[in-house]
Amino acid sequence: MLGLAKSGASSASLLHELGAIVTVNDRKPFSENPEAQTLLEKGIKVICGEHPKDLLDEGFELIVKNPGIPYRNELIQDAMKRGIPVITEVELAYQISEARFIGITGTNGKTTTTTLIFEMLNQGNKNPLIAGNIGTVASDVARMATEKNIIVTELSSFQLMGIVHFRPRIAVITNIYEAHLDFHGSREQYINAKKNILKNQTKTDFAILNFDQEEGRQIAKEAKGTVIPFSKEKYLPEGASLKDGFIYFQGEKVIDYQKVVLPGKHNLENILASVASAKLMGVANEHIEQVLTTFRGVEHRLQFVKEINGRVFYNDSKATNTLATKSALSAFNRPIILLAGGLDRGNDFDDLIPSLKNVKALITFGQTKEKLVQTGKKAGIEKIFIVDNVQEAVPLSYALSENGDVILLSPACASWDQYKSFEVRGDIFMGAVHKLV
Repeated sequence: MLGLAKSGASSASLLHELGAIVTVNDRKPFSENPEAQTLLEKGIKVICGEHPKDLLDEGFELIVKNPGIPYRNELIQDAMKRGIPVITEVELAYQISEARFIGITGTNGKTTTTTLIFEMLNQGNKNPLIAGNIGTVASDVARMATEKNIIVTELSSFQLMGIVHFRPRIAVITNIYEAHLDFHGSREQYINAKKNILKNQTKTDFAILNFDQEEGRQIAKEAKGTVIPFSKEKYLPEGASLKDGFIYFQGEKVIDYQKVVLPGKHNLENILASVASAKLMGVANEHIEQVLTTFRGVEHRLQFVKEINGRVFYNDSKATNTLATKSALSAFNRPIILLAGGLDRGNDFDDLIPSLKNVKALITFGQTKEKLVQTGKKAGIEKIFIVDNVQEAVPLSYALSENGDVILLSPACASWDQYKSFEVRGDIFMGAVHKLV
C-alpha cells in the first residue's frame, strides 16, 4: 500500500483481512500518522517517513497506490520497470464486489451527478450505494455490497489511471475541460485517463456522453459500450435532451424543466446525464420527478449558506477550476462580490473575464492572488482586494456589500496551498459567515 489517507487505510485493512501479506509505505512520519498506528496494531507492516528506494526488493506482487501519488514517483517507476501491477483503490473495490457499478467522471459536475443518480435509484427502490471520490471509500462500500445493490461511484482521473478490470454497467462522462495538467502533463493524457472508464465495457453496457462537446462526440466513436448521448443544446431522440421546455429520454417526456429546483444552467448537463442513468436502470418518471423537484444541490457546490440583511451568501468551494467558477457566476443576475484564489497550477484566469460582468468587487487570497488581481483589472472591476485567507475575506465582503448583493466563494483554484481540502475551505467560509450574525 503506497500512501494512506482514508482509501489507503481501508484498502490495507481489507487486504489484510483477506489474507494478503501487506506492507504499508507512507511519507508522513509515524508519530503524526494515526492511520499507520492503527494498521500496525492490526499486525500490518508499516514503513513511514520516506519511500525507501530498495523497498521493492522484498518481492511484492501488487501495489495499491494512493490516487494522488503521481506516476513519476521513483517507487512507481521502479515497480513498472519490474512488471509489478500498480492499481488504485477503486480497482480493488471492483474486484471484491458482488454489486454492479455505475461510474461517473468528468471535469465538472461529478459530485452533483453522482448524488442525483443515487437519489433517483433510491427513490426507485434499486438498492443503490454511493462511493468513490465523493467521500465514502469504494472498497469499504464494496465489502458490504451484495448482488442486489448497485454502487454509484464518483471517479477522478487519478483513480481511473489505476484500473485494470473495472467495468461499470453505466459509465458517465459529464464533460471534459483542461484540468490537472500539473499531474497528467498534457490535455491528451488527462483525456486518456478519463476515457479509461470505458475501456472494459461491452455492448451490453452503456456509455453516457456529452454530445455538446467535440470531445464527447469523439470519445463516442471509440466507445465499446452502447452510447447514450445527452445535450442541453439540441434535441436527441436517441438520448437525453430538452425539447419545448421538457426533459426527454429516448423520445419519452420525463419532466417539465420548470419544475426542477436545482439552480444554475450548468446543472442541466448533470440532470440530463442523471435522468439517462436512472431510466436505463428502470426508474419510473415519478421517482425521477420526486428527486428533481426537491434536490437543491450538494455541499460546497453553489450551496446556499445564509441571508444577512439582504446579502445572500453562497459556498462554491468545490469550484477548483475556472469553468466551475464561470458556471457559478452565470447562475446569478444580480451584483456579485467574488471570493477567489488558491493553489497556483501555472494557468492564468483570463477566460474568466467575460463571466465577471456582474462582479462589483473581487477579494483574492492564496498563491494565485496576484494573477486574479490582474484578471480583475482587465475585466474592469474597480474594487479589488487581497487578503490572507477566506476568514479575512468574509467580513470584508460584507463591508463592501449592499442589500441585494450575492457574496460568492468560488475560488477557481484547488485549496491545497492553504487548506487540506475544498471541504475544509468551504466549512471555514460558512463558519465565518455565521460569525457575522
